Amino acid sequence: MYSAKQSKNLANSGWWKTTAIALVALAGIVALQFYGLRSLNRGKEDPKAAEKQEALRLQLLKKTPTFGYDNLIADWTFLKFLQYFGDDPVRDKIGYSLSQDYFDIVTKLDPRWVDIYLFLTTALSIYEAKPKVSVEYTTRGTNALSPEIDPKAWQLWRFKGIDQILFLNDTKGAIYSHEMAADWVANTPDRDFAPLFKDTAEFLKTDPDNKLIRFNAWLWIYYQSPDEKVKERAKKELIALGAKVEEGIDGTIKFVLPDAKPTEKK
Repeated sequence: MYSAKQSKNLANSGWWKTTAIALVALAGIVALQFYGLRSLNRGKEDPKAAEKQEALRLQLLKKTPTFGYDNLIADWTFLKFLQYFGDDPVRDKIGYSLSQDYFDIVTKLDPRWVDIYLFLTTALSIYEAKPKVSVEYTTRGTNALSPEIDPKAWQLWRFKGIDQILFLNDTKGAIYSHEMAADWVANTPDRDFAPLFKDTAEFLKTDPDNKLIRFNAWLWIYYQSPDEKVKERAKKELIALGAKVEEGIDGTIKFVLPDAKPTEKK
């Protein structure tokens, strides 16, 4: 039998061992992060080699235990993604193929982080043409969130619904997503969007190829995205649908679809 003092010493010893292991693991994760920063910085010299090194780092990060630092690692990974995504000269040469890996990590570690999903859908659906993956990762968020957890959580259902309408031809899924968006937004400060989402679901039930639905979906992308390339893509799609572009005296852009009620930025 151990004395009380011996038991306390053993307990303290166990605590220190556990803490030491966690600290060593965290140090390894930090080292991976800094290694990734250096590899991305070297990307201008040899972008393909840097891309391979970053891909390896991300694969290692997926397998590294987090020891409870999930949110911190998700934060770091998202910041790394922003640096990666924003390096236009390199991305123009070799593309955005690592976006999926970044968001695989972030949405697994912190699926309740609402703000990252706009970047996720932009990167995966529009830049990488992977809307199915975008919907899969966004579903991690809708499974983990609720309006009570975050009043902005309804945005995830809207993002899913737009991917399903514009890129996946998944009418049934888009109907459900917009019904859920309407339900989640109903008791939030953004409740004025509820009728739009309800109407979208109803229109899709009667006319899956409704031009007005696609018009409003691209319009949403145009006004919500901070990315100029995405805005330009949305503008081209709106014009392809027959929209006319009007510019107000104050520079405000308005898209008008003939034979439909004009919709403009609110």
